[in-house]
Amino acid sequence: MLQKNLRRGWTTGACATAASKAAFIGLVTGKCPDIVTIKLPNGQSPKFNIAYQDVTQQSVSAGVIKDAGDDPDVTDGLLIISKIVKRNDQNGIYFKAGNGVGTVTLPGLPLDVGEPAINPGPRKMIEDNLKKLSIAKNNLNVDIIIEVPEGREISKQTWNERLGIINGISILGTTGIVIPFSCSAWIHSIHRGIDVAIKTNTVHIAACTGSVSEKAAKKEYNLPPQSMIDMGDFVGGMLKYLKKNTVPRVTIAGGFAKLLKLSQGEMDLHSSRSQVNLEKLRSEIKKLSPNSSDHVELKEISTANQCLSILGPKKFELAKNVAIAAQDVVVKYLKKDGVSIDIMIVDRTGDILAKIESRDA
Repeated sequence: MLQKNLRRGWTTGACATAASKAAFIGLVTGKCPDIVTIKLPNGQSPKFNIAYQDVTQQSVSAGVIKDAGDDPDVTDGLLIISKIVKRNDQNGIYFKAGNGVGTVTLPGLPLDVGEPAINPGPRKMIEDNLKKLSIAKNNLNVDIIIEVPEGREISKQTWNERLGIINGISILGTTGIVIPFSCSAWIHSIHRGIDVAIKTNTVHIAACTGSVSEKAAKKEYNLPPQSMIDMGDFVGGMLKYLKKNTVPRVTIAGGFAKLLKLSQGEMDLHSSRSQVNLEKLRSEIKKLSPNSSDHVELKEISTANQCLSILGPKKFELAKNVAIAAQDVVVKYLKKDGVSIDIMIVDRTGDILAKIESRDA
């Protein structure tokens, strides 16, 4: 069966651009349009419906409802509002964080501390679109205040707090387009997390495959929020970035099945993009528990986690062997002096099955 084509959507930056264009037109002309067309960096010209308007003599607000297409984006359906306020000077455009848009509090991001979390890409997109308007001449001395009424609550589901962005979401997107299920956005977040760790002189980060392993690693090492990297399945993307952006100590924490794949040399741990070598796993089980076939035929093992129940107490020995092999893979991949590598394997309840302490790459 053929998979249907997934529908692309628009970034918060593109929505803020459309809202800003509508609000600016309303400010200058006194009438806010119901539909606006914007120009994206790649030349596309999408149209946006204006879902919210508030027009006064000194300011105009316009809002766009974000459509993330078929991407499972937590900001999908949010109202993105741009409020544009006149200023009586010649100092150009100022960007400000309104309700639900975060403020930067830690170094390492592409914005200075104290700046609203409106990334450089969206800022440029907004400025470029406004400057192309014939009515823009002598009228671009304004404050652009981006608001997301539900942003503060939604930000709890994002990386913002650990990146030092407080009180709201970030306005993101360099292209303006959301590509469904894109790996690049997640890897970009991993990179920014490492950047913040470096700029805040954090010497130990924990890259975790999920919330269970993250909770276990944070507790085990008593790490601050900026140390925690939500690596997911993208261990290769993280390690590639670490080659040039060094942190002294890195703990890789995850479940048995995912770190088993890492131990077998896989750099993408997603179930659809890499598989456990079950023959190799069965061979390891035979070495540890020759009588394991009394419990279940080894040939019937179809998942990595099945073997943990087969082995009983010896599961800890198997997990330790997997952790050592995973550490070897990482050390050989990094080839970077001065980076110490820990491997932590946890079970589905968060209990530690194996922990191999630091070893220089």
